[in-house]
Amino acid sequence: MPKQAGGVVLADNNGVTTGMRRHGFKSIAMAAGLALAGLSSVAGHAAAPAPVGAVASPAPQAAAEPGGVSNIAPTTAGATPAAAPASPLLAQDGAPAVRIDPLVGHPQDGVFGLQTQVTKNGEFAHWMHNVVLFPVITIISLFVLALLVWVVMRYRASANAIPSKTSHNTLIEVLWTLLPVVILVLIAVPSIGLLQAQFKPAPVGAVTLKAIGNQWYWTYQYPDHGGFEITANMLKERNEVAAGERARTDADGPRLLATDNRIVLPVGVPIRLITTSNDVIHSWAVPAFWIKLDAVPGRLNETSFTIEKPGLYFGQCSELCGARHAYMPIAVQAVPAPQFAAWVAAKGGTMPAAGQASNKVIPQPGADSNPTEPATDYKAPPAGPNPATATTPATPQGATQNPAGAGNAGQ
Repeated sequence: MPKQAGGVVLADNNGVTTGMRRHGFKSIAMAAGLALAGLSSVAGHAAAPAPVGAVASPAPQAAAEPGGVSNIAPTTAGATPAAAPASPLLAQDGAPAVRIDPLVGHPQDGVFGLQTQVTKNGEFAHWMHNVVLFPVITIISLFVLALLVWVVMRYRASANAIPSKTSHNTLIEVLWTLLPVVILVLIAVPSIGLLQAQFKPAPVGAVTLKAIGNQWYWTYQYPDHGGFEITANMLKERNEVAAGERARTDADGPRLLATDNRIVLPVGVPIRLITTSNDVIHSWAVPAFWIKLDAVPGRLNETSFTIEKPGLYFGQCSELCGARHAYMPIAVQAVPAPQFAAWVAAKGGTMPAAGQASNKVIPQPGADSNPTEPATDYKAPPAGPNPATATTPATPQGATQNPAGAGNAGQ
């Protein structure tokens, strides 16, 4: 009987071998044809799914997120398409290619103190911290410590068997009342000036940037440059991304601070920053700009600043806004004005006339005068036998969309 080994039939010695030799040439030709057909079939099955019982290689594990919550922003409807990937105006994330300064624009390991400031207000605040506040705090702390040590040593029980009965000293009481007042007045003068400068209205010709907070990402609009919109999400690490998702690299920025889309702003041009929110209170904060401005639902907050040095600057949301509060970073790329104009053109935007004041209406989300929301035409009900009893639909409030008169008012 023939035997089978490894899929090949072996003949015994009962004459079958003689027949195989007789037809040897024909068998070799058939084997060659089967081999060629096998090569083509192997290529066709390379992309086929693994058979049942086979062990597949595990896919990269995605970052853990709360149930039912996604950190990826929805794609903006009707967004202006960016320039071609080969365009020299754009880097991988749509911003001009700029190298990260290891000493400016982001936190540094083992370094204490404020970040290097690149705005006038930030430079003044940095000077005030180093020259005014820190020396005053240090001197007062050392003075109080010296007084405590002197009192402990001078008036200890072993050195004063009979304690003093002195209860008042007019000179000392006048000094400890007037000196703190003088110190506070001296500190208040530069403090009020800095506070006023932080909320100074932007001059004519400023670039308007509207930052909108979401759970948990940022959306940016450029009203003066065609109204195009950019959505920025945090870039995850290589061991956290899913298949086909972009991971952070060192060129994108530090961990937890790099974004898939940077916002681009010009150097030396006043920036008019407007913040708001679509859900809860967020805060747009970039330490190198000395900017921290809350984004409140149904409200517009505004400030202005001017970036004096090109580079990459990173920040984060600084208002507790939910489970992924720590994962909505801010990445700002400051470039010269001509490069900013080229980036706007690559994004499909337009540049306003030089020195032209911003004439764009910046509506508040949910406001009654928001032109971006569809208007609801109200038709009065037809008059019946008793018009006084006709039911009038409640008009929703602008910011909250709650029916007027509802809620816990007065309780």
